[in-house]
This record gives sequence, structure tokens and C-alpha cells, in this order.
Amino acid sequence: MSASNQLIIGAGADGQAIGQAWKLANRHGLIAGATGTGKTVTLQRLAESFSDAGVAVFAADIKGDLCGLGAPGNPQGKVAERIAGMPWLNYQAKAYPLSLWDVAGKTGHPLRTTLSEMGPLLLGNLLELTDSQQAALFAAFKVADQQGLLLLDLKDLKALLNHLKDHPEVLGEDRALFTGASAQALLRRLATLEQQGAEAFFGEPALQLEDLLRVDADGRGRIHLLDASKLVHEAPKVYATFLLWLLAELFEQLPERGDADKPILALFFDEAHLLFNGTPKALHDRLEQVVRLIRSKGVGVYFVTQSPSDLPDDVLAQLGLRIQHGLRAFTAKEQKSLRAVADGFRPNPAFDTLQVLTELGIGEALVGTLEEKGTPAVVQRVAVAPPQSRIGPLSEAERAELIRRSPLVGRYDKPIDRESAYEMLTGRTEQKMAPSENKSDLGSSLGGMAGEILGSLASQTMKTVVRQAANQIGRELVRGLMGSLLGGKRR
Repeated sequence: MSASNQLIIGAGADGQAIGQAWKLANRHGLIAGATGTGKTVTLQRLAESFSDAGVAVFAADIKGDLCGLGAPGNPQGKVAERIAGMPWLNYQAKAYPLSLWDVAGKTGHPLRTTLSEMGPLLLGNLLELTDSQQAALFAAFKVADQQGLLLLDLKDLKALLNHLKDHPEVLGEDRALFTGASAQALLRRLATLEQQGAEAFFGEPALQLEDLLRVDADGRGRIHLLDASKLVHEAPKVYATFLLWLLAELFEQLPERGDADKPILALFFDEAHLLFNGTPKALHDRLEQVVRLIRSKGVGVYFVTQSPSDLPDDVLAQLGLRIQHGLRAFTAKEQKSLRAVADGFRPNPAFDTLQVLTELGIGEALVGTLEEKGTPAVVQRVAVAPPQSRIGPLSEAERAELIRRSPLVGRYDKPIDRESAYEMLTGRTEQKMAPSENKSDLGSSLGGMAGEILGSLASQTMKTVVRQAANQIGRELVRGLMGSLLGGKRR
């Protein structure tokens, strides 16, 4: 098979290219290894390959140096030597089409979603709720759905919780699920979330998936990087919940593609263990199901972590491409884990997989690919091909210039605060509290009101239509995401 028909990873022991057919690149994958063994550079190399093949990429930049994708490489020393040993690579130093994202909006385009789009299950996971608190949150979302209350940001949800606390009768048959204690607990959790700086993550304009699937004018897929260098350490639950939301939205919105020549999107989830740590069983099970099914929609998911044991066995069993960098084993537990990693590959009679695992140098990996028919190929010891972009971060000036020239500039930068649950519930409260007009005032105003009614009728009608449409969209978003996560169907 020619290099152009494969996702090339590097060179085998004979110096020839080792890769996997593009049509199998939606079978997901794993990049694993100890700190400092070259996982990030491998991720960078794969992201470039997907882009060159016209496949869009979304990845998290955990250490802040993956953004070097936006500048051409300058290979020197051992990197240059490795390139010289891979003439088939046709190496050409170049920058890649790169969009930078940041939840805080400081080092990239602001990244937002709405509470209605996220839904109560993922939000409950983010807030780390108990079962009773989760039930209360579901009841609140149900009322919002029934009454057409858009939940866009945190102030919308806080207004709804306070409204339900003061007017429990609107909960109907769910009244028993929503107690004053549960409302107070939810409000405290939201306050904690705000203290972590997560308030900026919720609101509009929300991320549009079509912007992630862009292909540039030169035919290369655009690479989207989320600056997660602070997020992972300061708010790891926000980071993990966003990735879960993105996966759920893609699964919900993308059409079935069946067998295709290549994926339309590759997702790289770094620090992948965060996706599964502490998630409730219902979400955990649904996540495993989405990973299994989303490949038919043209999405390949690549998990990046230190050890394969960080992922559930049911997820590991679905991974077609395995790139295992060096591991170290000093304790009995680590040695047992090392043997399990070695056993995950199809043995190669040319070497002892377990022994090689501890001998791999920086930029080397054991690679298990899929053969044409989808069966595992024998494991290969591979020297990973160097990326054609810069190995290392962009400067602040380079980042700023990249953002300034972005095709998405101005699309997400300015927040929008349209009428939603907060405004609607505040309006109801103010209307109830307004003093009644006396008869003389009412009589004197009737003439003016009659003249205004005809002039404003068309305007009011249009506002009503727009508001009803917005509310219907909100209800569909809630139903859609809850359906995708809970196994229901869109009504």
C-alpha cells in the first residue's frame, strides 16, 4: 500500500513506512506512554497527517506546545537525522491551518455552549451531584422544557432554581423530587463552579459544529486546538465535561456515513482518564456506547494517556490503532500492568513485546494497526516520523497574529445575552410586584393606548413569533441531547 493511502506513523525496523489505511482511521486509537516519551509529538504528527488528507481535527493542547502546528518546522540534530532516514516521507517544513480556542477567551476564540445544549445529565456530572440532587436538576430542566424557558447561562439556571423554590406547585407530579434542601445544594454547586471560572463557558454564541468540520481552500482539514493548559489543572471537570458534550453533540447531529474512504473529523482527547474518573454509571455506559457507534458517522476518537489501564476495558476493545511509547515498571503492580499492555498486542515473532516496552527510546513506539480486513496486524517497533510543523510552542505574538487572521474572527468573540429564563422569570416577578393603576390613571391612558395598539401590532406579532421559535428551538435542544445521552428519541 502506498504512503498516500495510509495514515503514516513512522518507519519499521526495515526503514519502510508503517501506517493504517485511511478507511480504517475511524476505528479510533490510543497514544500511551510515560511522561517524556514523545506522546505529544506523535499526536502532532497524526494531526498533520489527518489535515493533509482533508480531515478536520480537534485536539486539546495540555502543555501549550501543540500549537507549534501553526508554524513551519526547523528540524535539527537527531530530528533531522530521522527525517533523512525516511526518504519516502517527502518532508516539507510547513505550517498547518490552525484555529485556537480558549474557554476564557484570552489565548483563542471563546469556547461556549449553553446549558440547554449540555443537558441535565452532563451538567450533573460537572457539578458532581448526588442522586437526589440529580433528580432535582432533571425536574428543573423538565419545567424549563415545558414552559419554553431557555437555559443559556448560569444566571438562567439560578433564576429557575429560585423560582421553583418559591413556587413548587409548577413542578406538578415532580414536586417531591425538588426540595428546598436540594435547591440550596444546587445553588451552592453553581457558586463553586463560578469560582472556578466556568461561568465563561456557558452562554452564546455557542460553538457550531460545522465550524469544526471546515476544510481550507487548499484542501487541508483545519486543526482546532483548545488551550487546556490551565483548564486541566484548575477545572478538570469542566475540561472533561466539555469533551463529553462534544462527543454527544457529534453523535446526535452528524448523519450516518457508513463505510467511507476516510473520516471527516478526528478527535484527540488528551488526559483521557479524566473522561471516565468519577462519572456516574449511566453516563459511563452511554459514553462507551457512543464511542462504539460514532465511527459510523465518520468520527475517529484518539485517546491520549499514560497507560492503557486508564481506559475502561470496553473502550480499549474498540480501539483499532494502538501507539504505545515506553513504560517503566518498578513495582509489582507496575510490572503486572506492563504485561497486560504487552498482551494487548498481536505478538511479533521477531521480538519480545514485553522486553521492548521497557527499552523504547524517546520518539519510539510499539504500534498495533489494523489490516485491510480489520483484523489486528502483528505489533511493530516504530520510529515515529517527525512533524513538519514546529516542535514547540508559538510565541504570544504569533498566537495573536494567528487569531487575528482566523476565518472565525468576530464570530464568537462578542458574547450575546438574549431573552432567556432569567429575563422571562424576572419579568414575571416584576409584573406581579407592580402596583395596580388607579381608575383615573387608567381612564386617561386608554386613549393613548388605543392609538399605540394599531401602530405596534405588527411589531408585537413579530416578536411573539420570534420568541416562540426560540423557545421551540430550546425545547428541541434539550430533548435532542437528552435523547442522545439517555437513549431516547427526538420527539
